[in-house]
Amino acid sequence: MKNRFAGMLLCAAASALILPGTSAGADDIQQRTIRFGHLNNLDHPVSAGVKKFAEIVAAKSGGKIQVKEYPSNQLGTEQQQTQALRGGTQEMQSPATTSIVGLVKDLGVIDFPFAVSTYPQGFALVDGPLGDALVKKLPEKGLIALAFWDLGFRNTTNSKHPIAKLEDFAGLKLRVIPNPVFLESFQALKASPMPLSFSELYTALETKAVDGQENPFNVIRSNKFYEVQKYVSATNHVYAANIILVSKIFWDKLSATEQKILRDAALEARDYQRKVSLAAAEESVNELKKAGMQYNDVPPAELARMRQAVQPVIDKFMNSYDPEIQKLYKSEIERVLKIK
Repeated sequence: MKNRFAGMLLCAAASALILPGTSAGADDIQQRTIRFGHLNNLDHPVSAGVKKFAEIVAAKSGGKIQVKEYPSNQLGTEQQQTQALRGGTQEMQSPATTSIVGLVKDLGVIDFPFAVSTYPQGFALVDGPLGDALVKKLPEKGLIALAFWDLGFRNTTNSKHPIAKLEDFAGLKLRVIPNPVFLESFQALKASPMPLSFSELYTALETKAVDGQENPFNVIRSNKFYEVQKYVSATNHVYAANIILVSKIFWDKLSATEQKILRDAALEARDYQRKVSLAAAEESVNELKKAGMQYNDVPPAELARMRQAVQPVIDKFMNSYDPEIQKLYKSEIERVLKIK
């Protein structure tokens, strides 16, 4: 009896010995390598988030799960990487939500211009019930979403003149994401939007194939658009988020413990990445000025005119989305706009 009792104690003690940082027993965690691709350079906040994610995953898995970063479109364009995830030949990526509306149309509600005006409002919108409802539409497309990271407010650069009022958009050839909401919104602003892959953008700006483009300050700085653009205008027209995606084919091979490690790590890394991103956006503006770009804010009255100009586009697309998403979006916008 004494031996049996002693054996029970030994078993209990052994089961309590979990590697530091791991979430469960080591038997639930296999040796794995995750290829995590994105389009940004290594000095971009998304890269900082990937590195933090990799660090957390390694710690929680006792070193068994390694995350290998592939920046700067090394694994292909965002669209190509998304297809690789769906086919199970790549494990993870962090595309802008705008890049996957072709798969889940309702994600376009996040792209509505001038919907929110502060970072806390943007975070609350994607982290709340609307974000939850949208990511539930992804598994049937072969994708699992773990979190939304910060990309920042999108702003406009060009080589012609500052954009300080609605009329300044007129006639500008602007590269935009191949996204229907973006295309029609800039048409409503009287610009000439041109859908191009991000990998083609620098050359298009350099050769004057396009006059300008729109992206967050961090992207503008990281990709050295200041070398081929003179004016940067704080239009803050869309709050942009990266969505952290996992191949469902890969996800379904993971144990519940491994899945929890990835989910928890993505959320922990999100909080870190957002702090890095906000600080970097402010620093990016200073660096763009130092590099010779002419920066200007846009008066609130002009932002209101721009918002009014694109309202018919918002109304048109809103009516094409899932009625439940429409209802949820409207209630969530009402909620988040109360946040300062």
